[in-house]
Amino acid sequence: MRLDPVTLAILGNKLAAVSEEMCLTLQRTGRTLYVKETADFACALAGLDGRFFAYPRSIGVSGFVGLECAPAIAAVGALEPGDVILTNDPYRSEGLATHLPDLHMIEPYFHDGKIIAYGWCFVHCSDVGGRVPSSISPVNTEIFQEGLRIPPVKLVKKGEMNPDVALFLNANSRTPDANMGDIRAMLAALTAGRRRLEQTISQHGAETVSAAAVDLVAYAAEKARTVLARVPAGTYSFSDYLDDDAATRLPVRIALAATFADGEVHLDFTGTDPQVATAMNIPSRGRPHAWLTLRVLALVNTLDPTTPLNVGMLAPVKITAPEGSLVNPQEPAAVGVRHAAAIRVNDVLNGAFGKALPDVMPAASSGTVIPVVMAEPDGRGGRRVQVIEPMIGGTGARKGRDGIDGRDSGISNLANNPVETVEAELGIEITTYALRPDSGGAGQWRGGCGMELTFQVLTDDSNVLGRGLERLLFRPWGSNGGKPGMPGQLILNRGTERESHLGKIDVLTVNAGDTVTFLTPGAGGWGDPAARDPVAVLDDVANGFVTVEAAARDYGVVIADGAVDAVKTADLRKDMGASTLTNAPGPNAQVSGEGPERERWDAAFPAGVMDRLNRGLVALPGAVRQRRRRDIFEAVLAELPEGFPRVAASKNAVDAARQRLEAAAGSFDDVKQEA
Repeated sequence: MRLDPVTLAILGNKLAAVSEEMCLTLQRTGRTLYVKETADFACALAGLDGRFFAYPRSIGVSGFVGLECAPAIAAVGALEPGDVILTNDPYRSEGLATHLPDLHMIEPYFHDGKIIAYGWCFVHCSDVGGRVPSSISPVNTEIFQEGLRIPPVKLVKKGEMNPDVALFLNANSRTPDANMGDIRAMLAALTAGRRRLEQTISQHGAETVSAAAVDLVAYAAEKARTVLARVPAGTYSFSDYLDDDAATRLPVRIALAATFADGEVHLDFTGTDPQVATAMNIPSRGRPHAWLTLRVLALVNTLDPTTPLNVGMLAPVKITAPEGSLVNPQEPAAVGVRHAAAIRVNDVLNGAFGKALPDVMPAASSGTVIPVVMAEPDGRGGRRVQVIEPMIGGTGARKGRDGIDGRDSGISNLANNPVETVEAELGIEITTYALRPDSGGAGQWRGGCGMELTFQVLTDDSNVLGRGLERLLFRPWGSNGGKPGMPGQLILNRGTERESHLGKIDVLTVNAGDTVTFLTPGAGGWGDPAARDPVAVLDDVANGFVTVEAAARDYGVVIADGAVDAVKTADLRKDMGASTLTNAPGPNAQVSGEGPERERWDAAFPAGVMDRLNRGLVALPGAVRQRRRRDIFEAVLAELPEGFPRVAASKNAVDAARQRLEAAAGSFDDVKQEA
């Protein structure tokens, strides 16, 4: 049965509205700040194949359209009315869950004794046990340290909660009451979805609704192929780095070759680093997973906003994610901070697509999402665990538009938490929550500014956790002559004699009177800064986005007494000269405006050599892979000065390092030839 366009459009809107109402129900009835304010949740309707045919556009995490429920459904066996499946295990759910604090629920929706669809929802809960409060630590080395693993099980049977499962949940969490409050909100959301779907069936008939679930996916797939067919055919390569793996000083590389042809795109992550021994791995299971395909959704929706938001948008996408790599780790790799790598994947997709569509795609966004969490003593021997703020930076500039300041919805639609609510829940005083001047990359169109969050601690022996701290070293890159954004910082007791600049943290212990400052990166600029309209620079200064000093330094615009000095500006811009667009020629030229740290790194670790090296490393057995990589990098970095790439190296040192790297990559080539 194929529906007529009018009926399909009506049902598309109605079914999307069902998913929206599920989300609103969840948010209204949720217990924690994660749900009520941050909106770290989502709901959807899945078809009989376990894939989402209706997904909300305006509330909750936006990027999970590509998740699949089928493996979790199959794992529990036969289902009856009133059953609800629960899981948080990335490996046993085959990537539905992506780290343990995300609790996923699935309810079969029956009509006339048969399953007609599934309701799905997830919530990031406060704590599921594990080594640290909130369960997530960047330095965990295996998933067993990250909390209670829940394989797909029936939390609810025939409408009754399974007390044994609930007992396990409560016994393995530092925040059992908060968790159970959010779990009951999830059940309420699933009930709302079932009720609204039944009403839709009563209006249109079960056969018509079932046909809509299939046709909406097919329609989205057709529109996605039409959009992708507009992309110039070819292969576009790009790579980017995480600053390090949180345990060593070795940056972590993500590489992509995106091939567009005939309305389809093949995303090949060969050349990406092997999985790391810390918690930044993405458990994609080798599928076109949500964390590997987000930029495709954004591209399709940008070029055709009428495309229904469902899994059909990913039908034209093929994935190669080598097993054992960062983007497809082998069990039991830790995955708690997988969002840090997912954001960098988004940047890599953005960079590759930008070579195909330079006038459409933006420069790099801030490249970080930092859920800042406080765990403070509760006076009874335990700890209260709450999110203070999901810190983000700005959005990358694009041709014709500045980036958005202090807002980046690249991987989710997380909301900020009201200061009053946070201070009511926790023993802190927030002294600054503001945009960060001069952090956005200069360009003809300016990158969005990052953020500052400073709070004073009011309780001794409190713990601060900031998972996902990134872009402290490698800056968000600019595009088409635009400059990179400013890197991030974490500062303890700024402006006092006890000031200290920290890197990535696991659990930071603080006491009453301490202040903690998070400075998030700004986003990349687009185009030559000397081509920016001086009036726009003046407006930026008036609005506090750019200082007077930076206006002259970065844009060549001299401002005096609140006005542009046209004569001095013209002279200064002559001295600046024209920017060099290093990414204009050829589909495989790397983007311009990466910053000195990345330029130094690439000189010693060229992309082509890194591709060869990583292909060899990923092919090694898991027990050998990390040790071999560490040995190779220690030998290469021994040729370079301490502090590289923040510190420059001589040409001789860079040449010696590159030769060592080439020799290591060549050793894998020799093995292949012998085989």
